[in-house]
Amino acid sequence: MSGTDRTKPSLELAGPIVILVEPQLGENIGMAARAMGNFALDRLRIVNPRDGWPNVAAQRAAAGADHILEHVELFETVEAAVADCTLLFATTARAHDQAKPVVGPEAAAAEMVGQINAGGTVGILFGRERWGLTNEEVGLSNRIVTFPVNPGFASLNLAQAVLLISYEWFKLSTAGTLPFAMTERSEPASQYQIQAFFDNLVRELDKVEFLRPAEKRDTMLVNLRNIFTRMEPTKQDMHTLHGVVMAIAEGRKGPAKGGVLDGEQATRLRALLAEQGGATSDGSSTVRGLARLLRRNPTDAERILWQSLTRDRRFAGQFKRQTPVGRQIPDFVSFVHRIAIELTNPGESDAIIKDRSGRRAWLEARDYRVLDMAVADVERDLDAELDRLSQLL
Repeated sequence: MSGTDRTKPSLELAGPIVILVEPQLGENIGMAARAMGNFALDRLRIVNPRDGWPNVAAQRAAAGADHILEHVELFETVEAAVADCTLLFATTARAHDQAKPVVGPEAAAAEMVGQINAGGTVGILFGRERWGLTNEEVGLSNRIVTFPVNPGFASLNLAQAVLLISYEWFKLSTAGTLPFAMTERSEPASQYQIQAFFDNLVRELDKVEFLRPAEKRDTMLVNLRNIFTRMEPTKQDMHTLHGVVMAIAEGRKGPAKGGVLDGEQATRLRALLAEQGGATSDGSSTVRGLARLLRRNPTDAERILWQSLTRDRRFAGQFKRQTPVGRQIPDFVSFVHRIAIELTNPGESDAIIKDRSGRRAWLEARDYRVLDMAVADVERDLDAELDRLSQLL
């Protein structure tokens, strides 16, 4: 019932008559009627139903096909039920050794359509649940219909047999028209829009050093581009994908964990920290949040320096990043050598300078040596800065 839409008009097609011969269960009659309703058949004849008629079980199983059951025609004999048919099919899973054409459901449906279009009356006989049609009943038909099923398990439920024939007839009668199609997509994305998205994607991938090693970069870029061009994306697709990339890169409330801050962003965050009283380990929740954001999203210079401190034999295992020293959190610290490293950005505010000066005084008062490194120097000549650090060790 979930696919039934009462607001849509039902198709009215001239179709074959379904004839059930001595059906035993009302449920099977109801389910056969439901199958007919699925494919716009509405003429049902019943020969001697075992449990009489009308049948409550049939009504329950029909699942809304009441209009078919309300107009059922009852007959006492098969001969009477098929008397007006100009073309009669007998469905069976057994060979009856009768010299008459045996056809599959598709071929049968084609003949039905042609006969009905010519003004004829077509009937389809369906036998009893337990043993089907007798030889005499099959002998009344013009054609035998059987289904391409597993020969070792060929018996179909009555309603299933009705559904298969009904489906093939309906498919031919409606040229296989589907009840609905894919919703209309937005217009195709332009090459300019795809390129803009791709440039943004590459920019973010470069920040996390995804496109490496360098000798494979061009091949990786071609493969990535082909993923999106094969999609034949729409403008809406591009908007969505762009939003996905930016959400991953920036996170819900700023750069995501593991992201990269640029110098300007880092400077603004440090200014906010300084105005809140410094990045102390026991500060307010605001201070801790800003400090955590700086810690989780290193700038390019911080990331480059940290990689060198962890890989260079002179420093490996001796430094920690954004780790509290008492109430202070320097950019890098070596507890072994009691050295703190502070990265300085150009254009820092007075609040940042004052905060760093206070942190230096606090650290030096506890026998820490503080080394200032300019971000520009780290990015321009990292080896020279590392040599300078090595001299302090």
